[in-house]
Amino acid sequence: MRKGLLAAAAFVGGAAWIAREVRLAMGGRPHGEHAERLLRSPQFRDGMFHNTVPRQVMPRGTYRKALRELAFDRTPRRPAEPVPLVRAATAPKPCEPGKVYVTWYGHSSSLIELDGARVLLDPVWSRRCSPVTFLGPRRLHEPPQALTDLPEVDAVLISHDHYDHLDLGTVRELVRTQRAPFVVPLGVGAHLRRWRVPEDRIVELDWTESVDVAGLRITAEAAQHFSGRGFAGDRTLWASWVVAGPTRRVFYTGDSGYFDGYVAIGERHGPFDAALVQIGAYAPHWPDIHMTPEEAVTAHVDVRGGLLIPVHWATFTLAMHPWQEPADRVWREAKAQDVPLAVPRPGERIDVDAPPPVDGWWQTLAGEPADV
Repeated sequence: MRKGLLAAAAFVGGAAWIAREVRLAMGGRPHGEHAERLLRSPQFRDGMFHNTVPRQVMPRGTYRKALRELAFDRTPRRPAEPVPLVRAATAPKPCEPGKVYVTWYGHSSSLIELDGARVLLDPVWSRRCSPVTFLGPRRLHEPPQALTDLPEVDAVLISHDHYDHLDLGTVRELVRTQRAPFVVPLGVGAHLRRWRVPEDRIVELDWTESVDVAGLRITAEAAQHFSGRGFAGDRTLWASWVVAGPTRRVFYTGDSGYFDGYVAIGERHGPFDAALVQIGAYAPHWPDIHMTPEEAVTAHVDVRGGLLIPVHWATFTLAMHPWQEPADRVWREAKAQDVPLAVPRPGERIDVDAPPPVDGWWQTLAGEPADV
């Protein structure tokens, strides 16, 4: 009897702890002046944010096919061999003015070094992109560098609040180990406040708004996506980002379907020295929220992106396509459109002015069905 009571108490206590952690991971909601600012956004109406063009997620006729694929498809969606990582022995020295370097850590997590400043994009270092530690998409490779080994950064940019782009554990560690502000789309600051990020380290921007940080001008621009960490969606904004220094500039798409806004972004801010462009997690079931690799190359051409560096692939299984397919397809399309391309290994630092040739490193690794 006593053992049964102890087991029941442990179960109840564990369930309560999980519930608290889930609520915390889901973040917060804007209040007061922060909520009022959302109401003034041209993108906000009827209680939520909207794209410039209405999106389709799971169009009519795709639900049954998606369920069949999820249950029966055996496409190899994870690498059969370990993903090769590039582990830096020491932190790089600050890049000199007039230079651009990009380090890709996996998925969308990247470091831009530009005109002597450093900007960290969508850092996710946790084992899963999920509100809980025991369920949800699991990393297919380790982070190539510990968060504590990152160099001092001048800004942390977040594109939107999905778990594979905004991670509670990573944010907590960056608050402890870094001093940089978090530059985020409107509404995302509520999550950071819930996680006790100091107010003076939170900068929220609407599309076309800018902030000056460490000699850089950082501008939020449009994207075609959605948001949400719980059941209520689109209560926070999503964005692409322009990072412009005195002499060099970089564009980051965030997560986005292809849309005609890329031409306008290129006209306002281009040409760019490099663009980090989402290429993975596409499917016929959500054609308007993630680009295919071919659309990614077209978007890159639209913004006049310079060197194309593909992101949002290789680290988490978030769609039904084969693990290596995004890189294969973007390489093929970049060659067809004569677009300069670099496909780094996780942790590899790319000199944008002297990128290494694409060597197809990923092509020998594919082969096993996903275990998510």
